[in-house]
Amino acid sequence: MELPRRRRDWLKVAAILVAVVVAYQLAKRALPDIDVQQVLDDVARSLGSWTYLIVGVLAFLETGAFVGLVAPGETVVVLAGAVAGQGATSVTVTIGIVWLCAFLGDSCSYLLGERLGRDWVLRHGPRLRITPERFRQVEEYFASHGGKTILVGRFIGIVRALAPFVAGSSRMPYRQLAPYSVLGTGMWATLFTLLGFYASKNIEAVLSNSEHALLAFAAIVAVIVGGIVAWRWLRVAANRARLAAAMERRPLLRGALALGRRLEPQARFLADRLTPGGLGLELTTALAALAVGSYVTIAYALTVADAPGPTTGDATAADFVSHIRTDWLVSIAEVVTALGSWGVVIPATALAAIWLAARRAWPELLVLVAGTVAIFALTDAMKEWVARPRPAGSLVETSGYAYPSGHASHAVVYAWIALTVAIRVRPGMRNGSALVVAGLLLAAAIGLSRVYLGAHYMSDVSGGWALGVAVLALLSAAVVIVVHIRQNESDVG
Repeated sequence: MELPRRRRDWLKVAAILVAVVVAYQLAKRALPDIDVQQVLDDVARSLGSWTYLIVGVLAFLETGAFVGLVAPGETVVVLAGAVAGQGATSVTVTIGIVWLCAFLGDSCSYLLGERLGRDWVLRHGPRLRITPERFRQVEEYFASHGGKTILVGRFIGIVRALAPFVAGSSRMPYRQLAPYSVLGTGMWATLFTLLGFYASKNIEAVLSNSEHALLAFAAIVAVIVGGIVAWRWLRVAANRARLAAAMERRPLLRGALALGRRLEPQARFLADRLTPGGLGLELTTALAALAVGSYVTIAYALTVADAPGPTTGDATAADFVSHIRTDWLVSIAEVVTALGSWGVVIPATALAAIWLAARRAWPELLVLVAGTVAIFALTDAMKEWVARPRPAGSLVETSGYAYPSGHASHAVVYAWIALTVAIRVRPGMRNGSALVVAGLLLAAAIGLSRVYLGAHYMSDVSGGWALGVAVLALLSAAVVIVVHIRQNESDVG
């Protein structure tokens, strides 16, 4: 992708912003009595819950059907955030819908690319405003930057609309695309939804300071364009050598050069993590799991803290359970649910820790032990913070608050042990897939048994699963980074 074209795109955006500011100032003088905040309130009331459907469909279509080539999806997402800012919808639900639908759009675009291939785009692309040159630019960018294109490209119009399709047509495995897509769509959904949400709180103040916003925008553009120019110049080894020689000749810059050389292994490590190679994919997968787990945990916590009664989903799950409850299934559920108690999870964790220590899998051992302790502690702390009452009519003895389900969060440890054994400690082991499936099914069964026995709402269980995933994902990502930075330091030494 050539720099001049990219610079023209930034200039177009800047010109549009200037035009908006000028148009607003002219309208304000011509119509001094207009109440922009009231207009936004009216729009919010008119759209209401329909906002969820509109923003979800457009977030999906933007990459799933290349709509992003025609209309920027950020506009609709910002508007949805503004509607939430007026209280007509929930900002957490809006972020979740945009995130999920954008990810599904990426997945659909990937499948289309895998099925149709690049020849189809080159043959029919002009109808969708996809010229061979534009498609080739995205392909070249994708070939050079791999998984980073899916992640960072979510914020670049043409790349966002075409990158998943290119990934599919180039036969990039879906398991490599998915973590980058989860992270990219999550950041994109959160950023633009919150932008609209906070701006709508006082739209008059935002617009009255539009001149300052324009100056800030111009400074940001200058920094980004300058950074792109510097990055392209430093990609050439001869240019880097000349710069280093010039810094060596200047005493004031020698310290900065020495520091840069000292940090080069760590910087290279972090840069390499943006590619879909082995460790990059591993770290990105952990971060994707952390993002989803954190969002679900916090979103449910905020929801049930304000309204501790059953949600619509909770009521539906409770009705379904009441229709299928029988004495013999209750007996089975009581056995399954006991597997999520601390009296069973702690011995199972201890046995797994001994097994990992015998194989000198120290990073995995650290994550298991620290993760189990953190899950127990955070579950209790969140219960006290949310203070959600238990549902009435439990078939087993319960104590304390409901959200999140401790049994569900504890059960995630079983799934993590299975994944660690099959993928990290003994990759390629026979029946490894069966072990992973068994671990996931056990975690699911323990959580669902709490709903079946009436000890928790479904939202309690979902929050518990999400909390367990977030904790273990965070620790896994941290251990991966620390271990490999140390390895790089030892290699340099």
